[in-house]
Amino acid sequence: MGPFTCSSTVVIFLLLSFLLSFYSADSQSFIGVNYGQVADNLPPPEATAKLLKSTSIQKVRLYGADPAIIKALANTGIGIVIGAANGDIPALASDPNFAGNWVNSNVLPFYPASKIIVVTVGNEVVTAPDPNLVAQLLPAMQNVQNALNAASLGGKIKVSTVHSMAVLSQSEPPSAGAFGFGDTMKALLQFHSANGAPFMINPYPFFAYQSDPRPETLAFCLFQPNAGRPDANTGIKYMNMFDAQVDAVHSALKGMGFKDVEIVVAETGWPYKGDPNEVGPSLESAKAYNANLINHLRSMVGTPLMPGKSVDTYIFALYDENQKPGPASERSFGLFKPDLSVTYEAGLSKSAQVGETFHWKIVYVSSFRVTLLYTSCT
Repeated sequence: MGPFTCSSTVVIFLLLSFLLSFYSADSQSFIGVNYGQVADNLPPPEATAKLLKSTSIQKVRLYGADPAIIKALANTGIGIVIGAANGDIPALASDPNFAGNWVNSNVLPFYPASKIIVVTVGNEVVTAPDPNLVAQLLPAMQNVQNALNAASLGGKIKVSTVHSMAVLSQSEPPSAGAFGFGDTMKALLQFHSANGAPFMINPYPFFAYQSDPRPETLAFCLFQPNAGRPDANTGIKYMNMFDAQVDAVHSALKGMGFKDVEIVVAETGWPYKGDPNEVGPSLESAKAYNANLINHLRSMVGTPLMPGKSVDTYIFALYDENQKPGPASERSFGLFKPDLSVTYEAGLSKSAQVGETFHWKIVYVSSFRVTLLYTSCT
């Protein structure tokens, strides 16, 4: 086969139009976004709801439970993850009435018009430096679960918590993935299994690249052509870091006896700018990572250890958060600007789901599944 040229785009466009016509919006429900609010320049919630409806984003994760946002998303069909803050955990753990009041205030006034699907209790608590908070996490989750059960919502709204990749004591090779924090993780996973709740994790190939800033690592992290990384235990060659990280989590779950617990990627993303001394942030890399991730998910190829399905993935983030502390990259993950324009085109608009005609290259076709790679015809 000859090399791909821009003159081939008409045929490819028609092929993709035909193939993707089989996918309804519901079939792309695995694409979500994080909606952080550490900013003083965010658009009104109603404007954000209208923006989201113009995209293929089907789920939104909030770090809190802002009633204005939850109301604005009513009757949109967009799934909503709401969160109880780390600071609420002690009260949630010690007082069932506090948990009941939390559900009464943050869930019942809005559901089912607002499609709340998950309540997260805390963010990256297990790897936090406060052992008391870690000990209170599971009782807090159980009390929130009991409050939802009392409201007859236990089977409809799940309770989870969000972890950093640091909960893994080993992640390479993916087949050897294993959890640290043994007793804590086992107890949490027993809760997940008993309640059908997802295990929510934050894999960031961006951080992996920062710790190993070689060109071949960047290509591996951005879903771009690379030599791949073989897993010596399975013989599988991994072609991107995202799959490797998710499969390491799958192996860790399997190793603890919980292979059927669903994995949800609660955060992943790439900053489009950073400080001069930061390795990795750039507009080109952010665009490549998120565009290629989205199309990898749409392909439904899955990961080597979980083929044929796409994990629910919440991209970080909807907007920049201009009041976040830390390096400039922390304030530069937004897919959209406060004026609702795109920071860069990642293929999220409904009109762009087939792809920008001159910027997508087919790299994988099998059984009517298509994987696209962001490229350039210049």
